[in-house]
Amino acid sequence: MGMCATPSPKRERRKEARPGELLEAALDLFVEKGYAATRAEEVAARAGVSKGTLFLYFGSKEELFKAVVRENVVRPQTEGAQEVARFEGPSGELLTYLMLEWWRRYGATKASGISKLLMSEASNFPDLARFFQEEVVSPGHAMIRSVLHRGIERGEFRAVDVDLTVQSIIAPLLFLVTWKHSMAPCCPSDQRIDPETFIQHHADLLLRGMRP
Repeated sequence: MGMCATPSPKRERRKEARPGELLEAALDLFVEKGYAATRAEEVAARAGVSKGTLFLYFGSKEELFKAVVRENVVRPQTEGAQEVARFEGPSGELLTYLMLEWWRRYGATKASGISKLLMSEASNFPDLARFFQEEVVSPGHAMIRSVLHRGIERGEFRAVDVDLTVQSIIAPLLFLVTWKHSMAPCCPSDQRIDPETFIQHHADLLLRGMRP
């Protein structure tokens, strides 16, 4: 009677996943497999929870995808826009900084696979394409336009067609992320692109072309 009862072992129980863990698992799978091929069950399993737990936080796969975009694309872009508004140096330096920071905060990360995903699947999921246009593309274009207008008003850039110049700035950057998530792993060493060197060169060509 004087012996203490042996305590029963504690049952191992997976804590409920936080939304951030679910978003990380979803980002992994969306980039690896694409939107159509990713199933909610797979996201839940990778996060170590049930499908029901996932749907407590995100009501559908579409809502999950939107949350992934807002966390990994919209948030860093919004932070970048705030820095652009505070920048006090020459507009050419600002444009170069903007492009390099876009790569460092987005292009160089796993999240840049979202751009390739949208290019591949937008026509099959027009609602997602509209969402991405409204929350990512349009604000991004507006930010670049603001830098170009700033430079023109200060006499640092000539009076270029702003909308066409925005497209000229963005197109090589989109090429860079598309290449990264397609051909880059297969390229021989002498054909690899160093992204930051590429962006610096791109910025130099642009700034020379926009001189007054």
